[in-house]
Amino acid sequence: MEAAIQVENLTHNFGERKAIDGLSFEVRRGEVFGLLGPNGAGKTTSVRLLNGLYRPSSGSIRILGLDPAEHGREVRLRTGVLTETPAMYERLTARENLEFFGTLSGLEETDLKQRVAEMLEFFDLEKRANDKVGTYSKGMKQRLALARALLARPELIFLDEPTTGLDPESALQVRELIQSIRKRDGHTVVLCTHHLDEAERLCDRVGVMNTGRFLAVGSLSELAARFQPGLWVEVQLYQPMAVPFSGRGLPGMVAVESGFPLIRVQVEQESVIPTLVSRLAEAGAQIMRVQPQKATLEEIYFKLQQQA
Repeated sequence: MEAAIQVENLTHNFGERKAIDGLSFEVRRGEVFGLLGPNGAGKTTSVRLLNGLYRPSSGSIRILGLDPAEHGREVRLRTGVLTETPAMYERLTARENLEFFGTLSGLEETDLKQRVAEMLEFFDLEKRANDKVGTYSKGMKQRLALARALLARPELIFLDEPTTGLDPESALQVRELIQSIRKRDGHTVVLCTHHLDEAERLCDRVGVMNTGRFLAVGSLSELAARFQPGLWVEVQLYQPMAVPFSGRGLPGMVAVESGFPLIRVQVEQESVIPTLVSRLAEAGAQIMRVQPQKATLEEIYFKLQQQA
């Protein structure tokens, strides 16, 4: 699949401090790629470098085939950016904001009017389109900021903490909108977020950062295979077993935590589970429930950060 972003050996210094340290990665067209990491990891600096707002100290960047340090304006005309704080003019209405930013993006007047109307409808803001943005809730402001980011039909969208500070209902709306714009228009999305459940739900692949470096890049299944191999299985019992289950001799078993009402068994792969259940039944276990526990992005993330 063709790459929307290609980065090789990227570094960036602020004086003596190295903010980005040898990043190399690519983002494929049409995917949602997550940048994850604690404060100060380099996520926002990376986004600014990718948009040509900073010139890298060394390394190369290609955004849609262009070098953003040399062709920053061309890159920004083809990308949309949502910052952590929705920077809208609160004394203007939603419609006036979109018309202003659409003009800056070079949209022709006839196209601009139609596009503004489409965005207001898509983001469920048409009933409040002529109200000043200062009267909007946080969730409405964030939806309007997303509309602004998508207004000029960008090929690539950068979203920096799009649900920070939102109540659960508004955050859910924003996540659903991100999924819908990707499905509807096939946008490529780079998502910076602290919310690991959000990244797990939305992202095809993630890059886990710390101190300007990638600790790992890949899909959840790829990261789980590398950093959290095996699978934990929870078995709920109706009553205690006469002899605690040891799992001795069970092929593909890694570890056992015997107890009541739960026995937890770590196995190498899912195909071991039927044999495990059979062995438990032969040992006299009265089984109520069998639940595989796949590795979560949160578990992998914290394991990587602790190792770092």
